[in-house]
Amino acid sequence: MTSTRERQRAAARARLEKDMAERAAKARKRRQTTAIVSAGAALVLVVAGTVWLAVTLGGDDDKTDTAAPAAGASECAYTALPKEQRPPQIKDVGVPSNQQSAKGIQTMTIDTNLGPITAKIDRSLVPCTAGSFTYLAEKNFFDNTKCHRLVTEGIKVLQCGDPSATGNGWRDTDGQGGPSYRMAEENLPTDKRPPYPEGVIAMAKSSEPGSTGSQFFIVYGDSPLDPAYTVLGTITGGMDLVMDVAKAGDDGAFAQQAGGGHPKKEVIIKDLTMSAPQS
Repeated sequence: MTSTRERQRAAARARLEKDMAERAAKARKRRQTTAIVSAGAALVLVVAGTVWLAVTLGGDDDKTDTAAPAAGASECAYTALPKEQRPPQIKDVGVPSNQQSAKGIQTMTIDTNLGPITAKIDRSLVPCTAGSFTYLAEKNFFDNTKCHRLVTEGIKVLQCGDPSATGNGWRDTDGQGGPSYRMAEENLPTDKRPPYPEGVIAMAKSSEPGSTGSQFFIVYGDSPLDPAYTVLGTITGGMDLVMDVAKAGDDGAFAQQAGGGHPKKEVIIKDLTMSAPQS
């Protein structure tokens, strides 16, 4: 027969093992959260109960700058996606510097097959996102890529920025590409109504926080999206080109998921550049 002391020791061991198991489970969950998203995570834009799907992925070299940010700079966290979790649609061009300027106005110029589209970007509002775009532009990340999604009902957006959306025709994987890192969201329009009015350029992301990559969308009509997507800047030229693309409609490729599809009138980004910040 087991003694009282032995039973007490067994009960203590059981409690300790349970506590250790719970701690291990919490640690696994924290690691999973840090990784942000798995390789197949879907980008979602939620509007009026409808989920608009698109995919972008991240991760790369674990490069960090440990020095304190200089005056007028921001410390940015670009989270690399582990190499084993990167699908073929990821374009690995490294990771931007963690220290990014928070001063000045930049002009984004998107040179397309239909003509140029320009946008004004205030680095004081989006230092990390603007820094990422500048870095990717310098790496020719967006060159010769297609805007893979157009939505004309509920929300009115043209989505671009997938480095794997290239060549002739469309693929099932279009919309699944991005850089090899992710970043946190900035400049969220929580106090704006509508949050995303016509003329805004904003960043796509997954349902998880800190999952912004390279994909962006141009809003060509007031869109009641949840204010969870970084407002990158404001379109200053070329909106008429986007309107013409919208009038041509889409092929309904994503109708079963959330509406919209590939634009019938193709938009090919020949080159995307970011000017030096101007005070």
